[in-house]
Amino acid sequence: MLRIHPVSDLRNKFPQIEALVQGGEPVFLTKNGHGSMVVLSLEDYAQLTESVESKLDEADRAAAATTERSTHREVFSRARRRLQPEELADDA
Repeated sequence: MLRIHPVSDLRNKFPQIEALVQGGEPVFLTKNGHGSMVVLSLEDYAQLTESVESKLDEADRAAAATTERSTHREVFSRARRRLQPEELADDA
């Protein structure tokens, strides 16, 4: 179940919010009735970002191993081609 609280609860009910987050439940905070932020435990955040950090480290190692560089246009063009479904790529 989503835990949705006004952002003021972060100040006024911090121990309860902290207990939810430490229990593995993200807490969605609203401001003036609209989504504002999500509070996660450090463990949940680390798990969420671990693969991204790993890929960035891999990219740093690959860049250090060569002098070849690509422009942003070349990089995004390759990414778009890889993300296109095959039938669309065949039509292009």
